[in-house]
Amino acid sequence: MVDILASIQSVLRTEAEALAALPGLCEQQRAAVEQACEMIRACTGRLVVTGIGKAGHIGTKLSATFASTGTPSFVLHPAEARHGDLGMVQEQDVVLALSNSGSSEEVIALLPNFARIGVPVIALVGRTDSPLAQHARVVLSIGRVVEACPLGLAPSTSTTAMLALGDALALTVQRMRAFTPEQYARFHPGGALGRKLMTCAETMRTGERVAAVAPDTPLVDCLRAIGKARAGSVVLVDAQRRLLGICTDGDLRRCLASAADPAALLRGPVRAAATMPCRSIRSDELLQSALRLCAAKKINELPVVDAEGVLVGLLDLQDLVDRGFEVTG
Repeated sequence: MVDILASIQSVLRTEAEALAALPGLCEQQRAAVEQACEMIRACTGRLVVTGIGKAGHIGTKLSATFASTGTPSFVLHPAEARHGDLGMVQEQDVVLALSNSGSSEEVIALLPNFARIGVPVIALVGRTDSPLAQHARVVLSIGRVVEACPLGLAPSTSTTAMLALGDALALTVQRMRAFTPEQYARFHPGGALGRKLMTCAETMRTGERVAAVAPDTPLVDCLRAIGKARAGSVVLVDAQRRLLGICTDGDLRRCLASAADPAALLRGPVRAAATMPCRSIRSDELLQSALRLCAAKKINELPVVDAEGVLVGLLDLQDLVDRGFEVTG
């Protein structure tokens, strides 16, 4: 009868012990760790990650982490490499090869090809006396770990340690690059962080979707401009397109409702119904700032300007809601 809880705890303790040993191992191989990080940071090509089996799966995850934190990277499957994919590897690249034993035939078979191309190899291994370690430019060891598998065979502790040390490399190189949240967001445009760090310039209406008019434009023409742009307002600008004010469809309705002569109002200039001056936001400011302003001031249309106050776009609240952005007061 298997004691399920005891088994779970045993696996976790075994893998945790391997992880706890890694900081000390890194201290022992400090020169190699530092050299590996410097090689990856200075790489002018891409980080080519390769491995077979479970180590290969770990490599796929590490390649994705490197790529999303500022280090261009791709995965090279050892088998596919021998059937044409080696053409993706260039002299300016750096290879990160993963193998606990350091003797995986499929990975070892690539070493002569890497040497001919002239690409340096960083080996992430368990055995430093292995063929992979002996032929690599830099060797990083996870130590002689005990697999958590009851048979001591299935890669478990070794892959956990590889993942942790690989993450440590990726995130250290990220720090060395001074990689910013804004840069991170560019690689995660669909994620929550990406949305939080979007600028107004990335989400605003532009071109014909912005109805921009002169202050003396008749109101009736402004109605046509709103319809053509499928917008909720006209934005008032001067001859240099500097922002002067805004007139929303709500402003128009209220003015018409209270006008003694609606027909005369429609023939008159839009400035009579517009808000001048009006609130605006810079194109390089975060969209989140614009959303907070809209929520606080009950604004549905917010002009976007550049550093000189020139109109460059318009934030339409309904556009943003349709795209899934939340506006809360």
